[in-house]
Amino acid sequence: MNDLRKRMEGRRIGFVGGGSMASALIRGLLHSATVTAAQIRASDLKEQRLAELRQTYGIETTDDNEGLVRWADVVVIAVKPQIVDRILGAVAAGLNEGDVVISVAAGVPIEAIEARLPDRARVIRSMPNTAAIALAGATAIAPGSHATKDDLEVARALFEAVGRCVVLDETLIDAVTGLSGSGPAYVMLMIEALADGGVKVGLGRDTALLLAAQTVYGAAKLQLETGEHPGRLKDMVTSPGGTAIAGLHTLEAGGLRRTLIDAVEAATNRAIELGEQMAKKLRR
Repeated sequence: MNDLRKRMEGRRIGFVGGGSMASALIRGLLHSATVTAAQIRASDLKEQRLAELRQTYGIETTDDNEGLVRWADVVVIAVKPQIVDRILGAVAAGLNEGDVVISVAAGVPIEAIEARLPDRARVIRSMPNTAAIALAGATAIAPGSHATKDDLEVARALFEAVGRCVVLDETLIDAVTGLSGSGPAYVMLMIEALADGGVKVGLGRDTALLLAAQTVYGAAKLQLETGEHPGRLKDMVTSPGGTAIAGLHTLEAGGLRRTLIDAVEAATNRAIELGEQMAKKLRR
């Protein structure tokens, strides 16, 4: 945590958009003591949303995007992709030399963002996931043409406050979208199915759901903390002629492994399609 604070020392972070992802990032920054409330401001068109942010986090809010950007030196674009084009106009007007622009808008390429900002604007594109709301997110970040090493450290500090963060080339962001960006939906389906299985063999619905969710959480935590290959951890549970191998045989027969691989690939391909559409729209 001290390292995160050091990376963000003296920074002024402005969130353009006050939705769920902005709220998660603000919560994570304050919960981890990475920054103080005085270092954060947020803008949104909805006064009710701004009031919630003020009351919950004690930060300053505004409906003036350009004014927010002029105040900040780290500008987080946390709006829906459909309105990014309009929002970037206000960002460009208020941007100061040396400011860092971090986009969480899904599917919007760095090239399209840079094209609407002043020359040599320092842009970083990110792909977080919804688990950031629980401070357990998985995020990938990619630097733009003029982003510096220090800019990447700032972005990493932002997303490490709500989970784990990796730095990748932008060409891999669509793959991240297919895996960790869309992955919470796959895992929720698995939790629901495991709970249904528990109900089928006699457990109450609430008990089955609790055990299913905790089992998924515990298994993931075990892998992250030990660093062991998941196959090895799987073998630790699988005794000869036991219950786990009987269940695993059924999963393999049902094609679970192939289905999950295909799901990641399908989501990645769809992310590529949507990104191309968004890039085409922003080039107009």
